[in-house]
Amino acid sequence: MRRAMSVSELSPLVHSRRHLVSNGWTDRSIDTALRCGELIVIRRGSFMAADDAGGLWPEGRHLAHVIAVARDSTGGAVASHVSAGVVWGLPLYRYQTLRAHVTTPAPVRISSGRDVIRHRAPLPPGDIVLRHGILCTSLARTVFDIVRTVPIETAVACADAAERLMAQRGREWDEDAVTAWRRSMAARVDPASGVRGIRQARWVIRFADGRAQLPGESVSRLQLARLGFRTPQLQVPVAGPAGRRYFVDFGLNDVHAFGEFDGRDKYLDESKRRGVPLDRILLEEKQREDWIRGTTQWRFARWGDDHITSPGALSKRLASFSIRPSP
Repeated sequence: MRRAMSVSELSPLVHSRRHLVSNGWTDRSIDTALRCGELIVIRRGSFMAADDAGGLWPEGRHLAHVIAVARDSTGGAVASHVSAGVVWGLPLYRYQTLRAHVTTPAPVRISSGRDVIRHRAPLPPGDIVLRHGILCTSLARTVFDIVRTVPIETAVACADAAERLMAQRGREWDEDAVTAWRRSMAARVDPASGVRGIRQARWVIRFADGRAQLPGESVSRLQLARLGFRTPQLQVPVAGPAGRRYFVDFGLNDVHAFGEFDGRDKYLDESKRRGVPLDRILLEEKQREDWIRGTTQWRFARWGDDHITSPGALSKRLASFSIRPSP
């Protein structure tokens, strides 16, 4: 089962040729392992065991590349854009890049390479941080760069995740923190007239809501907005039996319906099930849904990754539950 990995978890799995040789490998054994598929090349001179790489999400594979680039860096460039995003743990929803992004302050002369895209732009000191040993742009600067330059689905997922990183405290939501974060992001995008992608950036920053727990929930919000639904409530609490509280992903108040995005990992990833058998998970989900529908008398729809590929796909799924936007 694939899983997300942090810089600290992934760094020991990315090996330079020198490191492999110092641990008993020879140039011949390295070449043999590459031909046999036991090792893969992250970038020239950097390798990873195929078994380790195969267990990574696209974000993890890109992070491995960023780690290798950072180790080889000798100039003043810092990881930026989506490459800084993976250092911060932001999702790259259905977005893949074969090259790492770095930014160098003007007026340094730079050129891009086969596996690195070099941007030239001002970098105030506050926009540069050292995170897990990698020099990268700050979270706010990273989000600003990402939401201008990627497809809107990826932009919304990143913006939501960044806001959640700043404001979520377990099940609690720090309203002061999210207000400060939104003000700081607005202060970046509002005056940036003429900057590439700024129109999309302004819309995404206004639309962002970190209470969406998963990239699929973020993209679901986007598709619901495109379909004409009013802004849904997120993580809606519903009183359950014996004093319990259930939380539902979406409350579509205008049409008296609840909605849930079900990613595959919810059922297939054993670590997320915490040892609970799948049949028990499914039974508990059914009992939870029956309780919510029975006590609220609201319709209840579930959808997954295949249903959020377009507004039309989600519309068709919701229509099967007789859920449509209000006129």
